[in-house]
Amino acid sequence: MTTGGSTALVRRMEGAARATLLELLFDVVFVAALALISTLLTEEHSWSGSAKVLLMLTAIWWTWSITATTTEFYDPQQRPIQAILMIAMVGSVGMAVALPMVTTAHRLVFVIAYVGTHLLRCIILVTALYRQGHRTALERATRFLFWFTVSGVFWVAGALPHSPNWALWTVAITIDLVAAAARYPTPRLGRVPVAQYERTTEHLGERYQQFVILALGDIILLPTLQVSRGGLDLLRLTALLCAFATMLLLWQIYAYRASELLQAAGANAGRPPRLAPYTHLVLLAGVVVTAASFELVVHHPTGTTPARWLVLIIGGPALFVLGRVLFTLLVSAVVPWRRVAWQLMPLLVLPWAGGWPPLLVAAIVALGLAGHILVPGGDRETTPGLRPWQGGD
Repeated sequence: MTTGGSTALVRRMEGAARATLLELLFDVVFVAALALISTLLTEEHSWSGSAKVLLMLTAIWWTWSITATTTEFYDPQQRPIQAILMIAMVGSVGMAVALPMVTTAHRLVFVIAYVGTHLLRCIILVTALYRQGHRTALERATRFLFWFTVSGVFWVAGALPHSPNWALWTVAITIDLVAAAARYPTPRLGRVPVAQYERTTEHLGERYQQFVILALGDIILLPTLQVSRGGLDLLRLTALLCAFATMLLLWQIYAYRASELLQAAGANAGRPPRLAPYTHLVLLAGVVVTAASFELVVHHPTGTTPARWLVLIIGGPALFVLGRVLFTLLVSAVVPWRRVAWQLMPLLVLPWAGGWPPLLVAAIVALGLAGHILVPGGDRETTPGLRPWQGGD
């Protein structure tokens, strides 16, 4: 199953691009955590509560993203990297278990799972790379260790009071996100060289695609579970079919010429791969919000649509499309305006949609997504090499 411990830990550029079975199992565990976040979002009745759930989503996504990047730079067939993947899976389970009661008794469980996953990964890498004498990779891992220790102080401090200190947790996750965007500037070591981001292979692009496709399954999973717990009448069945259609439409929007887009990202300077975690965070937020909205629609397809439900039903797919457009823009410097314009259709009916049934609002949103796909003139949006990003760092 694994190769010997003496083999170089750093992945070779000509290595296999396919994800290992352990990486796929790792994805499934994290997608289960995303499904739980969607369920928690349906149970929140305040905007501040929803913002807290999305902060938890960011932490879980960041754990997946950093670990996926680890398997891009280091050989996932090696025992230390497999240990890192297993630790990340345990951490994701710990975070998922703590989510329903993170505001009370389980806040330390969540923080220990999150901070522990990042610190243990860095410690394993630093130890293994020091033994192998790989100076460049060792410095990179040391930068990560430094910044996750800094943010870890705020995570732990925010969990020590009787209730979570959300201000400290917001500072903590901001440190994680900003440090990565700034290429982890570290005393005496400086920042991660841009050249290290340029060495990304097809493996990382495949990892992102696989995770997004698996996550899209939550859009049909949650309403299916909702239907299985209640009666299967015509309206609930129609809402379930609408969820299925929306899932397929979002898949088509993401997958359209996706391989060309990822090839173009690899051909550009290191900026698009480095910013991909942020654009895909917007995508994942769209998936989570859409799954939550259909859990509500299937449960209550008739009557009027509360304002918070409107935000979920319309905002989920809009966030997904926005994330896809942002990534396309980073790679090609092209925005498919004629396609994006279809997302304005649900907004046009927003003043009246509150008095309509949730199922009708969801159907209008699905119609807008269908127009996004079917409208002609979007072929250039992901053409490789088309006006590649010229920005500097």
